[in-house]
Amino acid sequence: MTGTELVVDGVTLTAGAHRLVEDVSLTARSGEVIGLVGPNGSGKSSLLRAVYRVLRPATGQIGVDGTDAWSLPARRLARTVAAVVQESGGEFDLTVLEVVAMGRTPHKRLLDGDTPEDADLIRSALAAVDGTDLAHRPFDRLSGGERQRVLIARALAQQPSLLVLDEPTNHLDIRHQLEVLGTLRRLSATVLVALHDLNLAAYYCDRLYVLCDGKVTASGPPADILTPRLLAEVYDVTSEVTIHPRTGAPQVTFLPQTPHLTTPVEADPSSS
Repeated sequence: MTGTELVVDGVTLTAGAHRLVEDVSLTARSGEVIGLVGPNGSGKSSLLRAVYRVLRPATGQIGVDGTDAWSLPARRLARTVAAVVQESGGEFDLTVLEVVAMGRTPHKRLLDGDTPEDADLIRSALAAVDGTDLAHRPFDRLSGGERQRVLIARALAQQPSLLVLDEPTNHLDIRHQLEVLGTLRRLSATVLVALHDLNLAAYYCDRLYVLCDGKVTASGPPADILTPRLLAEVYDVTSEVTIHPRTGAPQVTFLPQTPHLTTPVEADPSSS
């Protein structure tokens, strides 16, 4: 897989009279891991849906290696862009191996079977998410975390040059969060990923785009933009940001709000 350059240029997305995203611009250069962060409802998922061509922009353009993504034939788009979304799209009455094999469909003609190369790619994709032991289990009997890993494996088997992921670490335990994001970090493909965990985003992403109320509030390397002031403005929280001594990445610590008593509580004399 080699990376594709993604350029989101002045994109506005609407749902009826409601604006989901307004005048958003974003660039992901070949091979970069770009993180989208921001509170719930900030427009991250909507923007990703526009990139993998589910939600058409009202204005603006999404370019994939200089070509408008919405002008690409569906088959070519499927060979270029793979998506892992929060909704799995329903139950699959298939084994895990069969679900991951679906990732090879854009590279085949109708009724083509799997080649030895396909089989190797499918096995490698499962191994990359620690899913080899799941291969022959029914997909619809897996836990939420296991399903997430299988859907990521399906996207890897697709061999895209642009991989779009919406909260891929949801439902995963800590070990598998680190393994999945480490796998994405090692890909030569371009990766656009929405994440809630700011510390994971800071460590694994080259650059971050912070969305709030459908607009880009800040963008740049994690060390430049993850500041207590920005986090207070965007998330309405108090935080401390330090540089981790071993990883060199920003480390965000959120501070609990201290409850305030406006009136001192006096002891009841009758209780003594």
